[in-house]
Amino acid sequence: MRAAAIQLTATDDVAANRATAERLVRGAAAAGAQLVVLPEKWPALGSGEVLRGAAQGLDGPLVAWARALAAELRIDLVAGSFSERVEGADKLSNTSVHAGPDGELRGVYRKVHLFDVEVEGTVYRESEHEAPGDELVVTQAAGGVELGLSVCYDVRFPELYRALAVRGARVLSIPAAFTLPTTRDHWEVLVRARAIENACFVVAANQIGEHAPGLRSGGRSLIVDPWGIVLAQAPDREGFVVADLDLEAQARIRATLPALRHRRPEVYA
Repeated sequence: MRAAAIQLTATDDVAANRATAERLVRGAAAAGAQLVVLPEKWPALGSGEVLRGAAQGLDGPLVAWARALAAELRIDLVAGSFSERVEGADKLSNTSVHAGPDGELRGVYRKVHLFDVEVEGTVYRESEHEAPGDELVVTQAAGGVELGLSVCYDVRFPELYRALAVRGARVLSIPAAFTLPTTRDHWEVLVRARAIENACFVVAANQIGEHAPGLRSGGRSLIVDPWGIVLAQAPDREGFVVADLDLEAQARIRATLPALRHRRPEVYA
């Protein structure tokens, strides 16, 4: 399986963001990618007002676009995440969707961990506008390859990824808009750790550049193998990277270093 991670700079211009996303997804598919992952909040990124203005339901045009494009290109498309307006809810959900090569929705994941932190003097409060999800999601890509869905800040919670691996995930997707400082110091370490400890491939698609005044992401999108080797890393600009995921090599790694089988959950409890 060949995978691609898309890296772009989303702003408050939904039409421009979608045009960039489509151009890069098409480019990745032309390069042979069968699984393509967009970054977090690729349709619109900015203030809470921007997110609310761009929010849509699962039956809206953004998800319809993702499904149609996946079907046209015959790819598995993890459409990063978008601000979902959920009927009857006061707050938005940060939602990742997986559209299959048949254009059908294979999975819907709502970000479990909200980014309420302070980084180098900048305060982030996702909980002001978003509600956390409460369900982990493993879907199936073409060929029956199990895909575990997550979003951005989730990467700091190893128990989430262990649960996905125990449920059968062989590839993990991490759409992100990691801040510039945390990308610089934490991003690669965290992504590689999630790959190693779960013997999974990780496709981590990060945003890059300035989205609004004071809001910057660090790029360096990664594709990592189950041994923790970085197969591809994006340069500091919009674009995409591709890498081949050797599923047979993954099976050998899991057989010779069977950490997942050596778990003792009765002790951890």
